[in-house]
Amino acid sequence: MNQCNSKNGGFPDDVMVQILARLPIKSLFRIKCVCKLWYKLTSEEYFTRLFNDVSVRNPMLLVEVNESLSESRSSLILVHNIRGVSEFLLDFIKDRVRVRASCNGLLCCSSIPDKGVYYVCNPMTRQYKLLPRSRERPITRFYPDGEATLVGLACNLSTGKYNVVLAGHHRPFGHRPERTFICLVFDSESNKWRKSVSLQDDHFTHMNRNQVVSINGALHWLTASCSCVLVLDLDSDIWRKILLPEEVNRGSGNRIYLLESNGRLSMIQISDVWMNIYMMEDYAREEWHMVDRVSLRCIRGMVPGIFPICQTGEYVFLATHKQVLVYQRNSQVWKEMYSVKNNATLPLWFSAHAFRSTILSC
Repeated sequence: MNQCNSKNGGFPDDVMVQILARLPIKSLFRIKCVCKLWYKLTSEEYFTRLFNDVSVRNPMLLVEVNESLSESRSSLILVHNIRGVSEFLLDFIKDRVRVRASCNGLLCCSSIPDKGVYYVCNPMTRQYKLLPRSRERPITRFYPDGEATLVGLACNLSTGKYNVVLAGHHRPFGHRPERTFICLVFDSESNKWRKSVSLQDDHFTHMNRNQVVSINGALHWLTASCSCVLVLDLDSDIWRKILLPEEVNRGSGNRIYLLESNGRLSMIQISDVWMNIYMMEDYAREEWHMVDRVSLRCIRGMVPGIFPICQTGEYVFLATHKQVLVYQRNSQVWKEMYSVKNNATLPLWFSAHAFRSTILSC
């Protein structure tokens, strides 16, 4: 890049690019119209990589809010640690949808009126793709309600490739589900689904199947028993398990959640008065270490209904029935970031996801 394109002492191009890469994506699209230089700088492949690299280090909390049963579309709330709260709709998708998974700026959404129809979209660029129908008959294959138990999305920012995973226990028509686990993987490069079959005894609550973590080319879900993490390797379509730290207390009054932090697998344990944060320091050896222990005494009344959604080394976003909180790990300060003013039909944690704002085509 040129060191400086201004005769009036303006910023060098490389400094300007660093500044522009830290703008919200909507502001970025607007400044493209300011001058030819800014349009050129923000249209280069180097800038896209830089913008995405900066964004992935600053995750936000995305929550779907439907304030009344009569509303045909829910609104999406984005909560940023510094920029605060913004709101947008998925109205560019000509369907009523709900968010099922989030990864690196892309969302996987399922159609509400039409079972088995899925979309992948980038809500910041307002682009979306209708996924081809799989050949599976979901009404007889997945349990319950004819939908996949697990829905996952994995997106590689360097290649732009993404995978959507639908997995669930086989249910012969009119019978209880079997141990047979059907897994369908959509590949964006081939634009096709592939299928694998395995045996699984694991079960999942809404919360742990909603918090799917994509790292190291695999998707990770915490099982309902909190005894292990169920892992799907997307290269081989092989399922395996990762054990949790031995010192984790799974007894009454303790809750466990699976998250991602700076590209690593993380786990948070919440008890009546403590929040323990673990990080997987060595993925190959499955070595966990506790990196923080946070007192919950100042929010003790909220603890039974509080759920961690996403985190970095500096903060943790948590959702309650009607509030979004952020805990600043360095200053040890709690702050309310968002609160539902009216009666919501579902708790905020029920439909909350980690989100990153990226320039990525789907």
